[in-house]
Amino acid sequence: MDTKNNKQMAREFAAVFASAFADALTKAVGAPLTIKVLENPDLESRHGQPVHYRLTADGALHGECYIEMYQPQVAILGCKVLRLPAEDFSEQHSKALTDTISTAIAGLAESLSAEFGEITFSVEQIAELAFGGMLLVPLSASMEEQTDMPVLLYFDTKFQEALGAHAIRKLVAKNGNTAIDPVNLKMVMDVELNVSLRFGQSQLPLRDVLELASGSVIELDRQVDDPVELLLEGKVIALGEAVIVDGNYGLRVTEVPQPIASQIQ
Repeated sequence: MDTKNNKQMAREFAAVFASAFADALTKAVGAPLTIKVLENPDLESRHGQPVHYRLTADGALHGECYIEMYQPQVAILGCKVLRLPAEDFSEQHSKALTDTISTAIAGLAESLSAEFGEITFSVEQIAELAFGGMLLVPLSASMEEQTDMPVLLYFDTKFQEALGAHAIRKLVAKNGNTAIDPVNLKMVMDVELNVSLRFGQSQLPLRDVLELASGSVIELDRQVDDPVELLLEGKVIALGEAVIVDGNYGLRVTEVPQPIASQIQ
């Protein structure tokens, strides 16, 4: 799933989120605050237990993005939002940040509408985060004497697929192509592409992953009679049923949701 297009679009989304969140925090605390996108996570700035918020998108973008902050920084920002003296982390600090993120997502949706179309967001604090298949974009917040406060964004599979599909449409529009040119297509007909089958997926807490051993059973999110998905670069291009061909697994295609050409326009 970590394709170049997905990563680039995730970073662009993160930059817009950072601007909206910084504006909301600046208004809430009454002091200038900046948030920037980093190339790599700053591991030395991460202290204390993580605090997670789930940002759910629906509409032109759909999927879930998770915000990870840390208790010491949440306590600092929460106290400033609530106009309280500095104190150790408590749930009221996290609640104050939830409210601030809720304010930020209104500006986030408005800023993204020109690029993606109409989007709605909702936010809630969650107790635990399963990291499987996530795409990470690291951020860093700074304000007054507080610098390098880590903020991490994790994008789930659906969000990545939505961003990747938009990146392809954006590239096609940029090149001025509204359809695939058969002459140009003939030139790449022999190019080999990696496709994969997905029988299902599951999200596991890190503790469960570390406990995996021979004989462990992982329950997937798919019934035994549900169709198997055929994916190209994380995009579902066909559905079918698993078969055995000369001793190897195969797929008998039973449905093509839509022509491949229409999926990249």
